Amino acid sequence: MKLALKVDAATYRGTLVGVPRLVEALRQAQAQATFYFNLGPDHSGRMPAALLAASRTGASALGRHGLATLFYGTLLPGPDIGLRCMDILRGVRGAGFDTGVQGWDRAAWQHRAATAPPAWTARRMQRAITRYEKIFGEAPKTHAAAGWQMNPHALRLTQRLGFGYASDTRGTHPFIPVWNAEVVLCPQLPTTLPTLDELLGRDGCSIDTVPERLLALTGQPPTTGHVFTLQAELEGQKLLPVFVKLLDGWRKQGYELVSLGSLFESIDASRLPRHELVHGTVEGRAGTLVLQGPEFLA
Repeated sequence: MKLALKVDAATYRGTLVGVPRLVEALRQAQAQATFYFNLGPDHSGRMPAALLAASRTGASALGRHGLATLFYGTLLPGPDIGLRCMDILRGVRGAGFDTGVQGWDRAAWQHRAATAPPAWTARRMQRAITRYEKIFGEAPKTHAAAGWQMNPHALRLTQRLGFGYASDTRGTHPFIPVWNAEVVLCPQLPTTLPTLDELLGRDGCSIDTVPERLLALTGQPPTTGHVFTLQAELEGQKLLPVFVKLLDGWRKQGYELVSLGSLFESIDASRLPRHELVHGTVEGRAGTLVLQGPEFLA
């Protein structure tokens, strides 16, 4: 039975500090994983407090959209992760781990992707692919949308741009996505387990008890395996000891800790069920995400 580890590296500090620590922890545990990188600027947490307040209240004459455009476009340019962390990214591949594309500017994608037009979506995805090719010398094989935010144009592009599989959704098992009756022939390997930040603080869950809480959810393995998403900003830093405990716990439960590519290779993609995609909420996380919905024409 397989448990695939999906590492999101969204910020400059997460990539600079968290990624190398996770590589070392995974190597010591003899575990595999797939690292998904934000290859453009890091705009996380860079909006001044006054502008942030104005964007929430609509007090600015620019309006919320105007403020967001100013923020994400020109006001506060963030560090370019792909350029400044190129050696670290190549080191992940050199250490034997799979790599993929999360996108170009995670903050902008999370803010706009759900309703973004085709041109904006295509431009962002193509920029990330072009940067990936510059870093690794080949096209990426897998995509994982920042914050589980997608739109129909992005879904079509996962197929047209040649991705072998994607992990853009939350769900229970691998599937072929269907959006408004349109079948997208790029298999989805959804995140099946809650993230640590979704569990912490919920029902009295603390840093000390969160490993036990999560291991209770993996005690009965599904036949299709699990996908766990961790964040370089959390598990690669403050929550690293928690993650090490989880690795040990999953080993004791009998799991093979693999990359998403290994999980994908273990299934017959031609026999995957087709499931509709829906927008919904996940307990412990703000906003709506793209979720695996009911089986299509079941």
